[in-house]
Amino acid sequence: MMRIAGQAPPLSGFGIPALPAVPRETEPIATAPSMEPGDSDLHQQQPTMNSMSTTFLSPGGSARVWLASARPLTQRPLFLAISSSRLFSSKNNSELSPSTPDASSSLPPPPPQRWISDLRVRVGKCLMFGCNETQIARAALVMRALATEWRDLLAGSEGYLTGGRGGLDGREIAWGEQDTFGHVNNVNYFRYAESARVNWVTNFAVHDPENREQWLELMTPKSTGLIMRGIKADFKFPLVYPDKISVYHRLSSPPLPEVTNLNQGESQPPSFFTLTSLVLSHNHRRIACRLEEDIVIYDYIRGAKTAMPPFMSRVLEGVWREQERETRRARERVWELVAAVDGLERETWNREGAVEDLGTAKRT
Repeated sequence: MMRIAGQAPPLSGFGIPALPAVPRETEPIATAPSMEPGDSDLHQQQPTMNSMSTTFLSPGGSARVWLASARPLTQRPLFLAISSSRLFSSKNNSELSPSTPDASSSLPPPPPQRWISDLRVRVGKCLMFGCNETQIARAALVMRALATEWRDLLAGSEGYLTGGRGGLDGREIAWGEQDTFGHVNNVNYFRYAESARVNWVTNFAVHDPENREQWLELMTPKSTGLIMRGIKADFKFPLVYPDKISVYHRLSSPPLPEVTNLNQGESQPPSFFTLTSLVLSHNHRRIACRLEEDIVIYDYIRGAKTAMPPFMSRVLEGVWREQERETRRARERVWELVAAVDGLERETWNREGAVEDLGTAKRT
């Protein structure tokens, strides 16, 4: 992996290697009224020589995830063992609080809703308390990751594929899309999702050139196509001008065959599938809206629904596997950033006997 010139080497597993440049703009963060429940605190224990642990709290209980610390974070498995734990509290900590991880799941737990803004606040607290040059370099790497990877990690942690896989990237909100209440009218979210969905479907023509024409025809009424059976939206907070949005889609479930004859065990490819989508605000770096879309495979010649074409079923099965891989990658990346900030806190304001560096007024 690339390293930044002048970067200090990682310390005892708490540092992270430099990040490759990502051609994404860095935008200011604004605040928005929240319509989601707040997150509880993430509490840590002091690390030992060869390992460290983070206790995840939720209303249902807690579990401790142990992280190895012998290698840099991006090179080691993050989740080696998950065990039940009693609750531990730390002083003056208002950090992250993911859901309790399922011990039977091989995936890392999802990050909490506000992990991006929380990590920024926590890094800022470490810097204000006082850091040495090495700690400042490590803090800069975390901040750079938050500025350049936030879309990939926020969407990817839920299985959304970004970066050239269709959807909408960096779409400017038009002033005229606002209504008399001073925010983007709710109807426009469905239009955003529609445009992103068309891009998501037609983008498969690029990745599956052998069936290019068939993929493009899915969005026309010529033969086999797609029609919307239902759509619903869950609005998180109002978008306002000026802002940019990114919209991504993913499969809600793998394209499993439908049973046509229960007695004889006959089945056929599915005749419908469900997509979920996210509308991300660039100003707030948060999810502004979630949508669920019920799509039916339709034969325009017969005027009736039909089974999913084999070329489509084959590609979507591959997409489902990609979504699972991206979910793991993004969540591991988020938790290694959390671990890096945990390390900075333990070396600065949260270490035993820590005293804030307030400077001096003495003449030298």
